[in-house]
Amino acid sequence: MPTLDWIGKAAVVNHHRKVGYHLLRCDRELSAGDADAGNLLVQGDNLLALKALLPYYAGKVKLIYIDPPYNTGNEGWAYNDNVNSPEIRRWLGDVVGKEGEDLSRHDKWLCMMYPRLALLREFLTEDGIVFISIDDNEADHLRLLMDELFGRANRVGAIVWKNATDNNPTRIVPEHEYVLCYARRLAATPAVWKAQSLDVKTRLIEIGDELIAQHGDDDELQAAYTKWLRENKVGLWPFQDYKFIDREGVYTGMRSVHNPGKEGYRYDVMHPVTAKACQQPMMGYRFPKETMDQLLADGRILFGKDESKLIELKVYAKDYRAKLSSVFELDGRRGTNEIKAIFPESKRPFNFPKSAGLIEELLAFTTSDEDIVLDSFAGSGTTAHALMNLNAADGGKRRFVCVEMDTDISENVTAERVRRVINGYGDTPGLGGGFRFCKLAAGLFDEAGNIAGEVTFSDLAAHVFFTETGVPIPQRAKPDCPLLGVYHGKAVYLLFNGVLGDKRPAGGNVLTHAVAQDLPAHPAGSGPRVVYGEACRLGPKSLEQYGITFRQVPFELKVD
Repeated sequence: MPTLDWIGKAAVVNHHRKVGYHLLRCDRELSAGDADAGNLLVQGDNLLALKALLPYYAGKVKLIYIDPPYNTGNEGWAYNDNVNSPEIRRWLGDVVGKEGEDLSRHDKWLCMMYPRLALLREFLTEDGIVFISIDDNEADHLRLLMDELFGRANRVGAIVWKNATDNNPTRIVPEHEYVLCYARRLAATPAVWKAQSLDVKTRLIEIGDELIAQHGDDDELQAAYTKWLRENKVGLWPFQDYKFIDREGVYTGMRSVHNPGKEGYRYDVMHPVTAKACQQPMMGYRFPKETMDQLLADGRILFGKDESKLIELKVYAKDYRAKLSSVFELDGRRGTNEIKAIFPESKRPFNFPKSAGLIEELLAFTTSDEDIVLDSFAGSGTTAHALMNLNAADGGKRRFVCVEMDTDISENVTAERVRRVINGYGDTPGLGGGFRFCKLAAGLFDEAGNIAGEVTFSDLAAHVFFTETGVPIPQRAKPDCPLLGVYHGKAVYLLFNGVLGDKRPAGGNVLTHAVAQDLPAHPAGSGPRVVYGEACRLGPKSLEQYGITFRQVPFELKVD
């Protein structure tokens, strides 16, 4: 199979294995809502953050969506598109060496992406998949990179996202981006992805038929449908836009009739009330006049209150075909409008955010129930927002894990956006839920492979309890008590930093008969106990007598 090579590749292909493990420290002030909802937002370099998260989520993530730097050379991005941020420059100097200063823009991008993608693969379930947004700047390189890391046989396909209209065309008008899709193991994924949106479509069609049968007056019909929408909070994309009803059923008017990207058809469409020609789209209509006349005759064209508003095409819910197509059309400005609605006090809270609708579409076909979704280039928090919208629409309990490097963005945009979605903003009611906000703490190990000196008892305790049980520690560990908590009947203990009052040997970090007898009793009176410590002086029979399973620190700490 052809492989991709670039300057610096040899230095980075194994870099993800050499990245040290860091602890995560929860910031209660920046967290929001229900802390036990299972959602996590991490602030920090995503390479370090991914390595820190790996012990908790390896093999557990159903879907990964990332929107990495497109490498356009635009320095305005939070993750600099030419990979020239101070963090990346330092990283290239440390990892790639002197030749890092001579790397081309594409080589730098590949050096940055390779170890991150290598780590991301380790998070996926056997049937897990990854979606990656990209454009023509790096699409060809990314495809070859993914072929190498995931295997060509696990290439699922590519979505062409038609998201813009270029009114200043050059040789070939750029009006699209891509979403590349790869599977951890393609044979384990369903042959056909069933859209969760099918259930919403069915509900809308059924309630529409029911209301049409009950109401003869058109105004009463619309009022009854509006009330039903408000009470039932139907919001799954794309059906949150289906806000109208007539005798044919539920419909949306948010479908453009303009011709994208090039000169279309020119003719007048007369407003039915003012009898004046409606304003024409900048590039003309996408339909010839004969088609427009038929749409008018069929009542499929929507008019504004006067001729100054562009007309729209009426699309019924019953005509929506629920499939994950290789061509996806959604106005790229929608993401900007969404975030402006959430942050009305800010003129531009975040540049070029993705639309929640795009990610909802991907999630609706590929996730359900309690699936975990990971986004390590979180940006403004669109993935978290989309997941919460989807859960509200179909009753799912999906959980998100998001990572954002920039401190200002993570605290004041990403976390704040999700907080407002939870609590409500403007006229939009809150969706509920919550998340924990975490920051990268000290490295877990020093260069000799021992627990680093700056690691505190409470920090290590949180890591031990989570990796042993899969759930957060119930409360911050006390430095004078080795009992961390109980989960499903199993009590977890940690002997570290003389927690037992510096009793010898080794300051109470070694499990001896005396230490075992001094351990706090199992809160339930009896049950399995797991003890983490530096060493164990007890034999198998003694451990069985005490009901203890011993795990040696640092060698049996779960880090892989």
